[in-house]
Amino acid sequence: MNKRANLVTMGGNPVTLLGNEVKPGDKAPDFTVLTGDMQPYSLKDAGSKVKIISVVPSLDTGVCEMQTLRFNNEALELEDTIILTISVDLPFAQKRFCNAHSIQNVMTLSDHKDLSFGLNYGFVMEENRLLSRGVVVVDQDNIVRYVEYVKEVKEHPDYQKALEEAAKLV
Repeated sequence: MNKRANLVTMGGNPVTLLGNEVKPGDKAPDFTVLTGDMQPYSLKDAGSKVKIISVVPSLDTGVCEMQTLRFNNEALELEDTIILTISVDLPFAQKRFCNAHSIQNVMTLSDHKDLSFGLNYGFVMEENRLLSRGVVVVDQDNIVRYVEYVKEVKEHPDYQKALEEAAKLV
């Protein structure tokens, strides 16, 4: 298993990322996560749309909440694009969060079971088994076009850059 140290910090402390780092131009690795109804969901289930994958440590934290709300609002302006928010929160907690915040335009998915997404995309923080913060944009042919591993987990991703990259693909 690949380990990458000193790329990301959490509260100023370095963390080790596990898994395979993805880069623009790579074929997007498949993954299997769970929906709020405990059903498996994979990359192919997103179909031939542009995919924005918003990666967050936990929906029950301030920045993760704001990131999810931001993408939920932005989704209204996007055509032929699906936004997936992936965390290791349990599907039940994700469902509760979505209901409490009227999240209807993004799909929240749980990677808690196998860390399939996190390991295949290199977002698992070894120290706490959470996903590091980031954004991945994948085109209609499942080629990675943009990746951001946010340097400090408590900071926001570059929303504008991710949205611009996704808009170029439609």
